[in-house]
Amino acid sequence: MGSRGLIIMCCWLAASFTTAFQFQETPKKHDRHYYELRGEAVWEVQTDEKLIAFTFDDGPSARSTPEILDLLAQYNAKATFFVVANRIEKYSDIVKREVAEGHEVANHTFNHVFFDRNVSNSVIHKEIAEAKQKIEEITGTSSPWFRPPGGFISDRVIQAASNNGYTVLLWSWHQDTKDWRSPGVDRIVRQVVNNARGGDIVLMHDNVKGSSQTYQALKKILPELQAKGFRFVTVSELVNHKRRDEVNHFQELQLELE
Repeated sequence: MGSRGLIIMCCWLAASFTTAFQFQETPKKHDRHYYELRGEAVWEVQTDEKLIAFTFDDGPSARSTPEILDLLAQYNAKATFFVVANRIEKYSDIVKREVAEGHEVANHTFNHVFFDRNVSNSVIHKEIAEAKQKIEEITGTSSPWFRPPGGFISDRVIQAASNNGYTVLLWSWHQDTKDWRSPGVDRIVRQVVNNARGGDIVLMHDNVKGSSQTYQALKKILPELQAKGFRFVTVSELVNHKRRDEVNHFQELQLELE
């Protein structure tokens, strides 16, 4: 083989290697319908009942979480707390209180890692598995829900969550309060109240550095929604109230996929 042919062959091999590497490392990502159809992820629940699930990410916080728990108790409201597990040993009393008062403690990774394409499969698995172990060790309970930080979802994340016994739980797109940006109390209130419908999963945070807007907004949101007849439940309870026709339809689709 001449020098020209050798150069061409080397270029071809390099291109092939690069393509193969990208194929293996780039996480596959499908649309919402794909994951919902397979029961691998949940954004909201189809129900005829006036039930809403408030979820709080990134805690626990020594200041904000107890304030939120006090407020939830006033309205007999239950919620789901997606905890960052490296925080819960330091604040174990708060997490234990969440469980004692009927709230759900769910997995939000150990170190709040964003599972983008640069994160390996082993890191994804480790983050989920170590958080699961720590949550169960501290609380003595487990939850079926995992929420990836930033909502980063892909086939790799779905698989790692499933391998650890979780379903991925996201949030209603019309109920992303973006409270971590401190957009203003009234804006958070309007986002939730004006868009509220049965089956919503609301995204909030109980650990936002330097901000109490979530708590101040909840002081207005909870009585307004309660006056409209809404009840506030954990994600697991919300899922248990899925419309029967939706359950049957989902089961039929599952059979078709098999």
